[in-house]
Amino acid sequence: MHQILQDLKQGATIVETVPVPLVRPGHLLIRTRRSLVSAGTERMLLEFGRANFIEKARQQPDKVRMVLDKLRTDGIGPTMRSVQAKLDKPIPLGYSNAGVVVEVGAGVTRFQVGQRVVSNGPHAEYVCVPENLCAAIPEGVADEAACFTVVSAIALQGIRLVVPTLGETVVVTGLGLIGLLAVQLLRANGCHVLGIDPDAGRAALARGYGAETCVLSAGEDPLEAARRVSGGRGVDAVVITASTQSNEPMHQAAQMCRQRGRIVLVGVTGLELSRADFYAKELSFQVSCSYGPGRYDPSYEEQGQDYPIGFVRWTEQRNFEAVLELLAAGRLDISQLVSDRVAVADAARGYEVLATGNPLAIVLEYPAGDAPVSRTVSLSVGAPLGATPAAIAPKGAPTGAVTGAPRISVIGSGNYAAQVLIPALAATTARLQTLVSAAGVSGVRTGRKHGFASAGTDAAVAIAAPDADAVVIATRHDSHAALVVQALNARKHVFVEKPLAITRPQLDAIIEAHGAAVAGGFNPVVMVGFNRRYAPQVIRIRQLLAATSEPKVFVMTVNAGEIPIEHWTQSVAEGGGRIIGEGCHFVDLLRFLAGSPIRRTHAVRMGAAPGIAVRDDKATLTLEFDDGSFGTVHYLANGHRSLPKERLEVFCRGAVLQLDNFRRLTGYGWPGFTKMNLWRQDKGNEACVAAFVSAIAEGRPSPMPFDELVEVTRATFDAVEALHSRT
Repeated sequence: MHQILQDLKQGATIVETVPVPLVRPGHLLIRTRRSLVSAGTERMLLEFGRANFIEKARQQPDKVRMVLDKLRTDGIGPTMRSVQAKLDKPIPLGYSNAGVVVEVGAGVTRFQVGQRVVSNGPHAEYVCVPENLCAAIPEGVADEAACFTVVSAIALQGIRLVVPTLGETVVVTGLGLIGLLAVQLLRANGCHVLGIDPDAGRAALARGYGAETCVLSAGEDPLEAARRVSGGRGVDAVVITASTQSNEPMHQAAQMCRQRGRIVLVGVTGLELSRADFYAKELSFQVSCSYGPGRYDPSYEEQGQDYPIGFVRWTEQRNFEAVLELLAAGRLDISQLVSDRVAVADAARGYEVLATGNPLAIVLEYPAGDAPVSRTVSLSVGAPLGATPAAIAPKGAPTGAVTGAPRISVIGSGNYAAQVLIPALAATTARLQTLVSAAGVSGVRTGRKHGFASAGTDAAVAIAAPDADAVVIATRHDSHAALVVQALNARKHVFVEKPLAITRPQLDAIIEAHGAAVAGGFNPVVMVGFNRRYAPQVIRIRQLLAATSEPKVFVMTVNAGEIPIEHWTQSVAEGGGRIIGEGCHFVDLLRFLAGSPIRRTHAVRMGAAPGIAVRDDKATLTLEFDDGSFGTVHYLANGHRSLPKERLEVFCRGAVLQLDNFRRLTGYGWPGFTKMNLWRQDKGNEACVAAFVSAIAEGRPSPMPFDELVEVTRATFDAVEALHSRT
């Protein structure tokens, strides 16, 4: 299928061929008929992409500060690779879509296949959208009109914050697309409207919708116009839909308003406010957030938890429905707002019009009829478009045996996979087969860059395909165990990014699948992405410790950094929590260095305090080993980001080894050793992946004993249970 992307590095608008996404639980798969190009938001992305590196930095000072912090802790190499990776990742464009439901995910109850719907899906022939971000299109509302719904909801949410009443006078500053929609919505509320804009043509459209206007380019005075339309009393409210860096719209809005007037910002403007403007009149000011309540709330948008209508009357979805009702009743007219209509395959032309002209709205048109749902696309040069991996992969030995370079498919192409795992795989002798991603875009872009044969969106198909000997799993944590089990059942070697599992039943299922594979004559190489075992300085520490049988004491300090509680890694169900999801790295590191089984695990976390929630990410884990060694892992999210993230200290026989952030290793009183410093940080990622590939290629056992992986995983479960038993 076709999808439109914005290249943030080069500034080009790309019509990319990507696989159709797999419908997810609580989602709809929609075949698009029309989508709307938002002149405001999408023009900003175009301009950002076409800006040079310095201009990009000026537009995002908060990101520049993050880069400087990373430079101080990780060095220039990792920092520049991270920045380049961010810029290399294209942005899907679009968020106002109308189409037909072709599949419904598990748990969806309000929509059926064949139903016409609007959604905030991107510009693509097929989109997968959560149920709460869709609304049914009434009979009589054309697809072209319906695709204005989401953009109209932005205007509607701003007006809801104004709380207009019949007969009030409201100013709309900025008569672009959202401004003209706001004029109509205010008129539908029974308000007198004054529209302000420098463009005489847009002012004429506003007059056609029943507004009075002030044309700035004609020298008309907006303050005088506001006095005129309000009878000298001052206007009741101002809705700012303009996009400018100037502070003048805010200053003018305050001057126009009556005592206790209301100002709502829907667009973008300078916010250096004058206290005097607001103080004497006791004005109120509010910024409107997109389509309405529920926006940016994962529990509403992704998990489908609706807000009770008695407490939240107008959610995102209910705002969509309200707009559609106005369209059906003829009270919202978009017929004069379409500047151009462009076929999706020719979208680059439409975006050039957007970049060089001043259109109100461009409607993208999609092929009629049912396009084939292809969930795999070829990335190989000369291979037929849409060919499956089996059709283009080299013919090899039967599944479970490897002849020549191992053939590997990858499930997941998020940041870590794209920036670390996949480049490490590409540097080995492995032949890269299928790269699976949820939406398809990152799989195509990353897969093409690193030489994969194909990209897809269906993990089950990639795992079952006979053209791969091994599977690398780099998805979200809650899916790891099920995918590992599928891969083992398909007689595939497995590399899974940590953690191996996030619950004991999941771990039990993996143990059972592994046992069944071995009993069936297949000895799989199973590795978890515990890369720190392979860091060159850690290997050196292990060599130094091998010279003594004396018990050791390990102190691991992790300056983990704060992550919002709503982030998926904090979710027990999705990420397993931070101890299981990331703390397992450090449990494994100490297990590796001790070279002795974990006997017992203790844990304690920081208690509650005013304004501080009790969380697992401010905790200390203590591990006792069979040989008498013990280690502590201080996993702390309440530190400062300028401090390096990881420090390991080893105390043994009157000497100390200290490793700082995998760049500097220092020995204190250690016979024959003083230091081992690196030019760049090396956490062992490349060596870890290379060990996996070579073990398969050479028919050797897994470099990480399976029982040890199980032991480390269980230790993290024990730690979390110990943390919770103390509350």
